Amino acid sequence: MGPHQHRTALGTLNPAERPPLLPALAAQCFGLLTVGLPVLLFFPALLEHALLLAMLQGGIAALAARWMQAPPWWPAIHLGFMPLLVLVRLLELPGWIWPSGLALLLLVFWRTDRSRVPLYLSSRGAADAVLRLLPPGPCRVIDLGCGDGALLRHLAAARPESHFVGIEHAPLPWLWARMAGGSLSNLTLHRGDFWAHSLADYDVVYAFLSPAPMPRLWAKACAEMPPDAMLVSNSFAVPGQMESQRIAVNDRAMTYFYVYRPGSAAV
Repeated sequence: MGPHQHRTALGTLNPAERPPLLPALAAQCFGLLTVGLPVLLFFPALLEHALLLAMLQGGIAALAARWMQAPPWWPAIHLGFMPLLVLVRLLELPGWIWPSGLALLLLVFWRTDRSRVPLYLSSRGAADAVLRLLPPGPCRVIDLGCGDGALLRHLAAARPESHFVGIEHAPLPWLWARMAGGSLSNLTLHRGDFWAHSLADYDVVYAFLSPAPMPRLWAKACAEMPPDAMLVSNSFAVPGQMESQRIAVNDRAMTYFYVYRPGSAAV
């Protein structure tokens, strides 16, 4: 078994390659069975304390997710999922709330289960740090998964001689980015899949993704980016690759940038 593999009920898999919803479902089911079966069989009176049982189930599901080496945000989701479900049930909300909420979540996050990239928003400190990394002359910069476009708006306003491009797949963040950045002529925002977009024309590629797609991003960057171009990854290093710079960002999240020259590595 390799150093980054883990044996689970789903088999021996690299955590970055597992379908993300299957471990999440397995963790939730494990929590339900662990809490639900003993209560139903031996302590049915505890069913009156639904919120307490939901919190216990969430804790067990979170531990199961950690054991299955799920991405770091999943245990937090497991902790809150069942308690929130119980609390919302107690509110006796009208039926239309549920499909409306699902539609809103879909518009904001889109297919996060497929992309394995949550909606991370870059801080103002991160935007200032990117600004300091830009070449002194006119340049082209792309943000892969630009979210609400705040980082690009900051850069475009500060460097009017350069051109900035953002790609976002989730409809609502993309729409917000388009409306908020409409007055900046040096800012272009696309809705779509950044994997289909070539990186050959950019001096700086900025990415704030997750650990899962970093090996694939590295392969794409090596194949497409010119030798002098810079890849800046917010928070997530490329496994097995030494960065040319590691920069501490002055923000409350204590962010680090990992800076690479993948075009040079491919030569």
